Amino acid sequence: MRVLLLLFIVVPVVEMLVLIKVGSWIGAFPTVGLVLLTAVIGLNLLRQQGFSTLMRARSKLQTGELPAQEMLEGIVLAVGGALLLTPGFVTDAFGFCCLLPVTRRAMIAAVLRSGKFMAYTSTSQSYYQQTGERPLNGDVIDGEFRREGSNEEKK
Repeated sequence: MRVLLLLFIVVPVVEMLVLIKVGSWIGAFPTVGLVLLTAVIGLNLLRQQGFSTLMRARSKLQTGELPAQEMLEGIVLAVGGALLLTPGFVTDAFGFCCLLPVTRRAMIAAVLRSGKFMAYTSTSQSYYQQTGERPLNGDVIDGEFRREGSNEEKK
């Protein structure tokens, strides 16, 4: 919580300092135009990368795979989009890093290596871990059952 509080204080101050410095070099209107231009370029890149990630996720789902990497990339893309909509050059730089595939995958790999990311397993996987028995080729068998000799039958 303290880190978030610090970020909410430090980031706007740094953004203001950078905007003032750039504004003194190139002027106020070109600075505002540059901020708007980075937002437009970033949103177009976000749309392209988001669509690409969505298509990869659909492809994996159709083959029966879990699109875990694509889900993480979607989260990073959403963060990048939010950063690009925030006015300023520092947040735009981090936002563009979230949108570029090379840096986005490197960030995801770093988070996964840190061990601070928790994933939950599905029921069939946890059943396999507990019993050592593999589910039948990953197929789901739907049906009804009743226990023989249960208390309900005796009544």
